[in-house]
Amino acid sequence: MVLKLRLARVSTPGGARRHSPTYNIVLAHARTARDSKPLEVLGTYNPIPTVPEGVTEEDVRDGKARKQKEIKVDVARAKYWLGVGAQPSGTVWRVLSMIGLLEPKYLPTGPQTEKALKAVRFPTHVPKTTPVSAKEA
Repeated sequence: MVLKLRLARVSTPGGARRHSPTYNIVLAHARTARDSKPLEVLGTYNPIPTVPEGVTEEDVRDGKARKQKEIKVDVARAKYWLGVGAQPSGTVWRVLSMIGLLEPKYLPTGPQTEKALKAVRFPTHVPKTTPVSAKEA
């Protein structure tokens, strides 16, 4: 069966809260329901931007800081499942590209050229270059 990395809505004891969604990033079979029991929970994702700790609302209003979406992922397990062929959904692809595990699918500025890819590439995806020694040259 095909394995998918996708989002599952987190249920709360009183039921899902209407305007404050929180999702688990889960590994599940492709044909199972969204909120059914997953094979493995890899992390959480809160799509509502919040003020990070140590930053005041005034700093956000003044432009000194930005609100952030909360993303927590077990990176080792996510890399493992991606390595053995699990397919991320579109939203999970975007979330994993935010933290640097995957290349962004779509770029914010025009066609996907190598120059544009370098502009949005995360430091983990930049190939390490070795200095050329004088003996090799």
